[in-house]
Amino acid sequence: MSNLAQENNPLPPVAEPQLEDQQATPDPTVDVGHPHIPAGLTPSSGSANPIPGDPGVMPDVPETGAYQQTSSPPDAHAADADAITQPPEFAAMAHQGSPMHSASDGGAQSASIAPLSNPHPVTAADVRARPLPRINIQAFCEDQNTANLLQQVSQDRRLTKTHVSVQMGGLKAAAQHYQNAPTPNLIMVESLHQRDAMLMDLDELASVCDSGTKVIVVGHANDVLLYRELLNRGVSEYLVMPLTAPQLMESLSNLYNNPDSDPLGSVIAFVGAKGGVGASTICHNTAWAISQDAQSDVVIADMDLPFGTAGLDFNQDPVQGIADALLSPERLDEVLLDRLLSRCTDHLSLFAAPGTLDRSYDLSANACDTVIDVLRKTVPTIVVDVPHLWTEWSQQVLTQADRVVIVALPDLANMRNTKNLIEKLTAARPNDLPPMLVLNQVGMPKRPEISAKEFASAVSTEPTAVIEFDSQLFGTATNNGQMIEEVSDKAKPVEHIRQLARILMDRTEVVTEPKSFLAALLGKLSLKRLGKK
Repeated sequence: MSNLAQENNPLPPVAEPQLEDQQATPDPTVDVGHPHIPAGLTPSSGSANPIPGDPGVMPDVPETGAYQQTSSPPDAHAADADAITQPPEFAAMAHQGSPMHSASDGGAQSASIAPLSNPHPVTAADVRARPLPRINIQAFCEDQNTANLLQQVSQDRRLTKTHVSVQMGGLKAAAQHYQNAPTPNLIMVESLHQRDAMLMDLDELASVCDSGTKVIVVGHANDVLLYRELLNRGVSEYLVMPLTAPQLMESLSNLYNNPDSDPLGSVIAFVGAKGGVGASTICHNTAWAISQDAQSDVVIADMDLPFGTAGLDFNQDPVQGIADALLSPERLDEVLLDRLLSRCTDHLSLFAAPGTLDRSYDLSANACDTVIDVLRKTVPTIVVDVPHLWTEWSQQVLTQADRVVIVALPDLANMRNTKNLIEKLTAARPNDLPPMLVLNQVGMPKRPEISAKEFASAVSTEPTAVIEFDSQLFGTATNNGQMIEEVSDKAKPVEHIRQLARILMDRTEVVTEPKSFLAALLGKLSLKRLGKK
């Protein structure tokens, strides 16, 4: 949200508003670029009477006349919403009135929402939002572009646990709707009015707003006085249009994730475009390089339960591993996770696959999601080795990952599969960086190959790394249970792996090819001709 504050809302720092009638402790959530502010709305006149009840329980959302996006039934959100600390800093007397009026009566209108494409390419600086908890978000828009933006954001992977409803009508429609309906965890309201008219409508909404509800106001006026008045009324955030999807997602994320705390772990998923392309080898060596270069804790999660090679590559034979977690995800916590991990180095641990065929392994998408969520809360970097499968759980792991790396060989089948994977994952992750491509085993003797240039043109993606074929290096490392850098730290594939690790960790460095002896000699001769020593 720092970019948002600089580009779309360049407002000076404002002191934290003091609300005299509030006795609760301040809300622990913090907004980047804005002061620490309370949750909920505060009417401008008088103090409000508290309403008993749990502010975290979400109301039922009307299905008619609204766009809905949800990953689970609405009643399933209440349990997780209760876990969100929302102190009752404001309570308003709920007014009983008639049901929400139709559009002809000035009430809410259903949003006819068209898909919104992202015209700007996503960069690493844009991807800062973290996943939101299970909350209910209801939005009341006045501009169709804002409704389209909210639809795009609601379909993002970071909001898969939320329940989103979008309606037209703005502040007035919201105030009418909540006269006889409880307010959700988060209300987003848009107003096209200037300061006085907007504040008048906001006071009307405040009179029917329940305790603990957070409110985001979306406006079109970049007004400092308006911003201060909104903060004084307890508004959680004021956003000025136009906004991009990453900016809006980061604003939502910062309401429920403290930006000053340690961020959730980053998930990097490796997958092969075809079986036998060496995706696991590249995955394990890259994870090892990340742990060595960043000196930060990394966990390799080997999801290929019957045939995984992570244990062999690191010369480990753990008794327990990732299968125990995936088959009983409800038991997994930080204590059990510590017992299941096998430590390879000071900063690298292994969540190894059993590599046995004594039973069948039918994984569920929910189990994978639970295990990765626990890892996110514990480890800064999780590198997932995804087998060459296309099941519900493998699709979810790839879609939910922060970065995806596709490993391919330079042949026709790999090119077709890579193109399909890139198109599928790019469409499913419009607000994330596109998948990265690694061409492996390039230059194998006597094997016809598609050149890297032709391969990149066909899949519309430049390879991030091109790993040369080196049977001696990789064969020795595999048979010894070592990483290739431990076998020969001067080999060309080692430098490519290091550079890939730096790119994945946003620690890129310019790699210059060493000059040949002849080039260096000619350079010295040129300096002598210029009279330089």
